[in-house]
Amino acid sequence: MQKILLTAICLLCTTLGIAQSKVIYEEITSLKLGETRKLKIQLPRDYEENIEKSYPIIVVLDANYLFEPVAGNVDYFSYWEDMPESIVVGVMQADQRYDDCNYDDTNFMPADKGADFFEFLGLELMPYIDSSYRTAKFTIAVGHDFTANFINYYLFKDPPLFNGYINLSPDLAPMMDERLPQRIPNVKSKIFYYLATGTDDIQDLREITEDLHGKLAPLKSETFSYSYDNFEGATHYSLVARAIPSAMEKIFSVYRPISKQEYKNVLLKMETPIHEHLIDKYSTIKDLFGLSNAIRVNDYLATAKACEKQKQWESLKEIAIMAKKDYPDTVLGDYYLGRYYEEAGEPKKAMRTFQGAFDKEEVEFITTDLMLDKADKIKEDFGY
Repeated sequence: MQKILLTAICLLCTTLGIAQSKVIYEEITSLKLGETRKLKIQLPRDYEENIEKSYPIIVVLDANYLFEPVAGNVDYFSYWEDMPESIVVGVMQADQRYDDCNYDDTNFMPADKGADFFEFLGLELMPYIDSSYRTAKFTIAVGHDFTANFINYYLFKDPPLFNGYINLSPDLAPMMDERLPQRIPNVKSKIFYYLATGTDDIQDLREITEDLHGKLAPLKSETFSYSYDNFEGATHYSLVARAIPSAMEKIFSVYRPISKQEYKNVLLKMETPIHEHLIDKYSTIKDLFGLSNAIRVNDYLATAKACEKQKQWESLKEIAIMAKKDYPDTVLGDYYLGRYYEEAGEPKKAMRTFQGAFDKEEVEFITTDLMLDKADKIKEDFGY
């Protein structure tokens, strides 16, 4: 019965043409490695339709088992706009992971096949992805134990190859726990660093991770965003399923739509103009992730509501002007501009603004009937 139901759902999704992320299998010939490597690439759901849009890159090492957990979370989080749609690039390694992550026994930096693999990622794979797909200038690397240690080496490049580093129970090379705290404060670009272990992790790796956490947590740098989790009851392998969504949530916290918590703890406590928070939020998204997104309707509604609560009418006017520009065919900007005129003591302008939006698309609670009712009420109160 379950198989029949699953088949029916799949057929229904296909019939309705529901957009799904697309997984592509490719091979790249590497001169650095002297061999061909298999790649597994997940493209965003709207990649084919939005030809002007660019996407961050998430590089997954150990893709033989890490790709699906990462790709699934990226697809889920981006569907709900908790992170930008992204291109997930998995590098298949299997038994080659140990040679790929090889380091010298004296200086503990990449050596032999490890040095070649280091150059393969930076000089061959990333340029190939940039030339083949529409990429934004924000990249994340994900690794587990040996590969988690390996991605740290890119922090010693200037500038670092990746913007974000998701370290899952890293098996650190000697001196890495000393080098990272020394290097990170000197990195000028913005870096997101996530570290995770579990209480039932392999003991040596758990102790290594906890020790590294003790050295990274005190670092004070405006360019270093650090997060750490120690999951109760998680083993070396089960922690992956809990760590990946946690990492995505923390790295992309500024990208998410304004939440009830942000509304209550930030917007309602602002003494400066509330619309500036909206501008700053999307400016940060552009600076960090290289994405020029239109301001979400949700975020306009949240900041406008806060302006009304705080009686910041001039700030509400600025929000209305911005909304009219971003969503000219909807009632959004007209409604809040009308509200501004109401509170500014210009009822005739308010009435005309409400009336002028009668044929525009409705947004959330802002309906055509609401707009006309407000116009009629003003007309009745002032005898226009």
